[in-house]
Amino acid sequence: MTSFSETAQTGADIVVETLEQHGVTHVFGVPGAKIDKVFDRLLDSSITTVVCRHEQNAAFIAGGIGRMTGKAGVAIATSGPGVSNLATGLATAHSEGDPLVALGGGVAVADRLKSLHQTLDSVNVLKPVTKFAAEVDSPAATAEVLSAAFRAAESGRPGSAFVSLPIDVMNAPAACRPIRLRSILEQGAGSTAAIAEAARLIDEATNPVVLLGLMASKPGAANAIRHLLNKKALPVVGTFQAAGALSEREFAMFGGRVGQLANQPVDQLLESADLVVTIGYDAIEYWPSIWNKDNDRAIVHIDVVPAQIENDYNPSVEIIGNIEESLYQLSVLITRSVLSKRTSLLLEQIKHDRANLLAEAAVQGGDPIHPFRIIAELQKFMSPDVTLCSDMGSFSLYLSRYLTSFRARQVLISNGQQTLGVALPWAIAASIVRPTEKVLSVSGDGGFLFSAMELETAVRLRSNLVHMVWIDGSYNMVAAQEELKYGRHSGTDLGSVDVVRYAEAFGAKGFQVSGPDDLATTLRSAFDIPGPVLIGVNVDYTKNAQLFEAVHHDSIL
Repeated sequence: MTSFSETAQTGADIVVETLEQHGVTHVFGVPGAKIDKVFDRLLDSSITTVVCRHEQNAAFIAGGIGRMTGKAGVAIATSGPGVSNLATGLATAHSEGDPLVALGGGVAVADRLKSLHQTLDSVNVLKPVTKFAAEVDSPAATAEVLSAAFRAAESGRPGSAFVSLPIDVMNAPAACRPIRLRSILEQGAGSTAAIAEAARLIDEATNPVVLLGLMASKPGAANAIRHLLNKKALPVVGTFQAAGALSEREFAMFGGRVGQLANQPVDQLLESADLVVTIGYDAIEYWPSIWNKDNDRAIVHIDVVPAQIENDYNPSVEIIGNIEESLYQLSVLITRSVLSKRTSLLLEQIKHDRANLLAEAAVQGGDPIHPFRIIAELQKFMSPDVTLCSDMGSFSLYLSRYLTSFRARQVLISNGQQTLGVALPWAIAASIVRPTEKVLSVSGDGGFLFSAMELETAVRLRSNLVHMVWIDGSYNMVAAQEELKYGRHSGTDLGSVDVVRYAEAFGAKGFQVSGPDDLATTLRSAFDIPGPVLIGVNVDYTKNAQLFEAVHHDSIL
């Protein structure tokens, strides 16, 4: 009888089989000599290898897979700069709560302290931007380290994990077997005492307000939030990443989204609260020093992880556990059934202002096109079968504040690191996860060129996506804030981008919007064309000062 040690596979075999055991269907990355054994073994697996044009974008795509599925996406890169290029994608996923496992090649274990080609202490480089970072320093530990990485990435508040795979470990026989995680790491509801105390505080408050955060938009949590609001009278606001947590049925209780700048009517609703109930909220989304500075009101913190205590965020009670189960139990105990007069008036005013703005936006003329007109046209396309991926820039404030969505994780946005370049990679991820849906991604002409090279990847994959570029020739969000602080702007002017010719150079279809009345027709044509399509639209940001009116001083970054 042959012993296990005599038939032991290489470390690379164990890596690939472990990925298969975890249900991984795609890996995204760039090859190299220090990781080529893993790429070689992937050829004989059930996993599709998607070669990207930059490791950062590979991590973005994998993070998008994680956000939409709840299962870690996988990025892979070679040693040295290949690994360091992953850092921004890992930091983004870590901040956004997106499960992502990155694999990086490395020099031989015996050489890692020498000055050799592509030597890098990758674990210590990436540890600050991940939940877990480790090196497989023995072939026998391969499956254990990889499984630990997946568990860290997917459990609690999800995030990124990194595993360094030295070349000699990948090539050597590995005396271990792939490990399948058999248990599902699901927490139960928070403590009974904490839930009871939270219910008491909510019932005794005059103007309680619910603040939804990034974990609130997970499908299970969103269902529980809708159940709670359909039974109890509680007004709601949400961070940008909480988009889609509510359905149309609860929309009357929704004040709007908060974030970046404390100058919206919804901020008045939040300010009016004598109790704030945060659900799945992370301070990185909207700083407590903006919305709760020097405020001694009670806070109920409902999340999978304890609150990070700071001067302006010190909850009276914390419900730590499965958000969905905690909310179902909480809804049974809360008795309040009516809104306060003040809250009702604020919600009515917000509803009135929202209707007026949309009506005015729908008839905005002029070329370049006013952002509100673009929002009004995009809103018509936000059906339940559309996924929207937003990059970062002035346009993202318009999208986040004024575009409505009613499906969990329908809108993907970077609200933690606010990373430029995420939109197109996320759209590629969405076209893989949701192949029967329409995918629309939006960027500015600045952020577009951070990841525009992945258009070739989208063409190769025949990704059914439409990417819209708002063109104004500047890093406008930065310029607007510089103008507010210094009375002038610096380092923000850009050259022109011909979106149509760029698209054609990669074998994609390109459109340039000729004016506001051409928007709807162009969008319809783009969505009717299979494969990636680029749309350029010249945007008028001259009124962007309105985004910063009455702004809280601490909001200016």
